[in-house]
Amino acid sequence: MNYHTDHAALKRFWYPVLPIAQLQDGPKAFTLLDEPLVLWLDQEGKPAATQDRCCHRSAKLSIGQVIEGCIRCPYHGWEFDPQGACVRVPQHPDRPIPSGYRINAYPCQERYGYVWVCLEPPVQDIPEFAEATDPNYRLIPGFWETWQCSSLRLMENTLDIAHIPFVHNQTFGDERSPVPPDYDLIEETDTTVHVRSLSPARNRPLMQKAMGVDEARVVRVRDLTWIMPFTAKLHLTFGNGLISIMVAIASPINARTSQIMTFYLRNDTETPAEDVRAFYDAVAREDKALLEATEAIHQQAFCPIEQQNMNSDKIGLLMRRRFSTLLEQYSLLPQCGN
Repeated sequence: MNYHTDHAALKRFWYPVLPIAQLQDGPKAFTLLDEPLVLWLDQEGKPAATQDRCCHRSAKLSIGQVIEGCIRCPYHGWEFDPQGACVRVPQHPDRPIPSGYRINAYPCQERYGYVWVCLEPPVQDIPEFAEATDPNYRLIPGFWETWQCSSLRLMENTLDIAHIPFVHNQTFGDERSPVPPDYDLIEETDTTVHVRSLSPARNRPLMQKAMGVDEARVVRVRDLTWIMPFTAKLHLTFGNGLISIMVAIASPINARTSQIMTFYLRNDTETPAEDVRAFYDAVAREDKALLEATEAIHQQAFCPIEQQNMNSDKIGLLMRRRFSTLLEQYSLLPQCGN
């Protein structure tokens, strides 16, 4: 069993699957938690999501067309509405359409410029970020790309401050200072972990341009929040008053592949968006190279004897504990030693 794709628990959360602008020119395919989907815009311009499989002869609907807000199968022209019901069978125009002529449809919304999908009735709402609607902040779209790593591994990496001096030595880390700072605050709920620390950084050229700070070294207040299951919000406060926020979300395609979406929230207006993206993209390239060379977190990673830990791993372990609780609720946590 792939612990984070084969069970119902994760299907009850919302995931961003693609930028909504990509649907302007027709339907698109996406695989979420091993489920092939087709996405399109209905007549009101709202996103729709169903299984990417016609109930007649299993053709991929994603290579079909959108006709008056419905998806038309490319094989025999059957049309399905956003609720998954077949509304037209061109071979039998005068016959009533049987109720069994339908496909699975999924909850679907637009938020932050992305299409979000939930495969089962959701247990919580799409994450809210107050700054996204605050007029004192601007939203800068980040990147949307596929990484060959598990979604849980990406979240654990985001919570891991001990890797920064080594993985990010070329952007803002300093391998000459490998001891991570202590946490000033650790807060938990059933579905979140929030930590705060002072975070020193080497201020290299890309970071200087992105953050508007000239000093060779800076100390930021670093607030990091993990939101169940695969959302991270990194809130950085600089001495010059700048607040720079990165939101990173991993949508699991399967056990070892994730679609990564980022966007940035800033309380400034003068720094060009391309400079902000250039810095965060460079940081992401460093993470991606490392994570794609790392094994996915497997089932037995939840058993303490399987991996060694150090003090700075405690936040990642808190996340694993919350994740384990989720699996236990569905009786899907692997048994240690089996």
